[in-house]
Amino acid sequence: MAKSQQTFNKSEKEKKRLKKREEKKKKMEARRAEAKLSGNKGIEFAYVDHNGNLTDTPPDPSMKITVKAKDIEIGIPKTPEGEREKFDPVRNGTVSFFDSSKGFGFIIDTQSQEKYFTHVSGLIDEISEGDKVSFELQKGLKGMNAVKVTLK
Repeated sequence: MAKSQQTFNKSEKEKKRLKKREEKKKKMEARRAEAKLSGNKGIEFAYVDHNGNLTDTPPDPSMKITVKAKDIEIGIPKTPEGEREKFDPVRNGTVSFFDSSKGFGFIIDTQSQEKYFTHVSGLIDEISEGDKVSFELQKGLKGMNAVKVTLK
């Protein structure tokens, strides 16, 4: 005689599934009966008022605002030529540390007091510690680097 393929664990899981299904059916029937008794069908229509809130009453037509499609701007509006600020990429600073044997150093910006890394490949003039220099910033692997470094 062959053994049944139905194990105890499988039958328990099946019983739980059937029990859940029955409970769900009972809850659904209870909600239907409650809705019939109270006569409440919920909000049939939802409206949006002039503030953007959902309501069950229609909005006041006098508060309606008309917007033309050409007035809608997506993105950043263009700045008029007269209002545009002129950006000077050249900054001034002082060399706080420079090791000529290793070929790197640091420059402190005079305005923001931030320290920027510089490498020999970004130098135009030879520099040493304490020199006043002008430089430009370029994004490097570990932050901003000073490039096009020249003596003042």
